[in-house]
Amino acid sequence: MARSTTKPGTRKLSDVARHVIVPDGLVSTGYPAVQAKCRDLGIEHDDWQQGLGRLALGKRADGKYAATVGGVVISIPRQVGKTYTIGSIIFALCIIFPRLTVLWTTHHTATTDETFGSMYGLSHRKRIAPHIAARRRANGQQRIVFRNGSRILFGAREQGFGRGFSEVDVEVFDEAQILTQRALEDMVAATNQSKHPAGALLFYMGTPPRPIDPGEAFTAKRTRALSGDAKNVVYVEMSADPDADPDDRQQWAKANPSYPQRTPEESMLRLRENVGSDESFLREGLGIWPVAATADAFRAVWPDLADPGSGIADRPFLAVSMTPDRSTVSLVAAGKRPDGQFHVETVLHGRAGTWFVEKTVEIARRQGSEVGLVPSHPAGSLLPALEESKIRLRTLTAGEYTQSCGAFYDAVTGGTVHYLPPQPELADAVSRATRKQSGMTWRWAGDDISALVAASQAYFMALSFVPVGSGRAVALS
Repeated sequence: MARSTTKPGTRKLSDVARHVIVPDGLVSTGYPAVQAKCRDLGIEHDDWQQGLGRLALGKRADGKYAATVGGVVISIPRQVGKTYTIGSIIFALCIIFPRLTVLWTTHHTATTDETFGSMYGLSHRKRIAPHIAARRRANGQQRIVFRNGSRILFGAREQGFGRGFSEVDVEVFDEAQILTQRALEDMVAATNQSKHPAGALLFYMGTPPRPIDPGEAFTAKRTRALSGDAKNVVYVEMSADPDADPDDRQQWAKANPSYPQRTPEESMLRLRENVGSDESFLREGLGIWPVAATADAFRAVWPDLADPGSGIADRPFLAVSMTPDRSTVSLVAAGKRPDGQFHVETVLHGRAGTWFVEKTVEIARRQGSEVGLVPSHPAGSLLPALEESKIRLRTLTAGEYTQSCGAFYDAVTGGTVHYLPPQPELADAVSRATRKQSGMTWRWAGDDISALVAASQAYFMALSFVPVGSGRAVALS
């Protein structure tokens, strides 16, 4: 077994991280003051932690944090020491800046308890304790209050923690691999009234999402950072090689800068034993992102498919989809173009209601179109009203829906389907969508992606049965 002989604490961030994405315009950093305060408190950071701190607190010429808009995104395996690293930086900030308000959120209550326990212990250290005014351990009200009015509040998102706050200066989204876009939107608003001179700061940290996790927000941030389009985000990823042997100690050291000096081998072996499978350890212990967990190629090619002259050459196929919370419903058309490729178009999109059924029936009758939906999906609630209208309906099975996701993905990445620009509802859904794996198959996942789900179904219907083209474009609205 190969062991690292590197002196503890001497590996730089650039040496240990697979990806380090730096925001534009960095001219200074607030980290030196934080580092000095940490040393006053008896806390020493390793070299890689110092590098992370310098980036996270990096500033532009106007004195604002360079990542105040996009946030600090950290994809990091378990057992590395992320809670201690970010927690100690936040303790220092709370002492330096009076009346700083920090929300530290996790997804699970158990994780909140564990995190608070670590921070509770840190607050009792000999040099830190004099700065602490109060500690509250009651579930749902866990907090550490500093004598200068700063405070760190802890809570679980699954319990609704994080909504209703205002003038928040720092938010930590722990377990960011379980963070929906909607939850993120609800909580980020709390920082809008921050009075911190360098701006509010958001930390997103977690492991790569499991196939069953609602990890669309974390995945989207990684995708954007790696695309080069994000100019206001710090992104740091620590991971082993994609084809790593889960028992290769050199890969353990590559993914985890704390191994083996600060994270001993028995800790890694304990994690290896208890996560349940090689796949889980590669993700949780070595930070490896599965290629199938992202829709990078799909998103990347979507803008290239816009065609101002695109249109359906004959009768369109229509499909309906509704979001699980029933807030949004979409009707999308698909059909073959005169050149033999395919066209998709959002016809209706908005809040569910009688207007949607009435308009769908009107369009279907005018076009002589079949309307498809999946009865087991939320849109199935519209089936009785649509059946009563006597229009032509096609009910898709759950298996056919899964097939439609793959078929539409292949058509988009293959460049054989097009749309009239700008199609904002479809573009938004594409930007939010992830792929949720289930065994050997997958389906679309994400908040408010009804337009994409309906487009996949409509395309599948058109692909399954395409009438002979007449050469004329059909007006759908």
